[in-house]
Amino acid sequence: MHFGLQDYCRARPATWLPCLALFLLLAGCAEQEMDKQPKYQRPYQESTFFADGQSARPLVAGTVARGQARTDRAYYEGKVSGDLLINEIPAKVDRKFLARGQQRYNIYCLPCHGATGDGQGMIVKRGFSPPPSFHLERLRDAPSGHYFNAITNGFGAMYSYASRIPVDDRWAITAYIRALQYSQHAKLDDVPAEFRPKLEGQGR
Repeated sequence: MHFGLQDYCRARPATWLPCLALFLLLAGCAEQEMDKQPKYQRPYQESTFFADGQSARPLVAGTVARGQARTDRAYYEGKVSGDLLINEIPAKVDRKFLARGQQRYNIYCLPCHGATGDGQGMIVKRGFSPPPSFHLERLRDAPSGHYFNAITNGFGAMYSYASRIPVDDRWAITAYIRALQYSQHAKLDDVPAEFRPKLEGQGR
């Protein structure tokens, strides 16, 4: 037996007002008016609405598209003209900067690259392909821009971290990787003179 909305309203007269409101609400959803409104079908189509006859409107003076304000290519890309990777880190590298780099490295890099950068992180110990050690001669000699670009764009099996790590932190991580490299290949002559006696004593 078919029992529709009209039958329900007839059987219960007190409900006719809510039924009417529901009917009007549903009726308003029957048409997709936004699909039928006038619109320009082609880019740069002529227009009779605007005085200049163009449908496409010019940009407001001074408008800069997202990403185009990054004029410092060395800082935002780690490169200079000709796609040459830079070697100098374009930031003030101090203890605070390195501490930030260590913190970010421990979050994003340590699971694969390991605490010392030897490529033997916990993920590798559980079966993941090991990344190369940062202490290989070719990576010690690689420009700093190489590490920044690897973090930004990904490298080999490593995916891009550009959406996860801000530019400042990418350079901080790069600086910390350099510190790890120095820590494993430093010479006594690289240590300030006032600290050498302490190190020499530990070596005995």
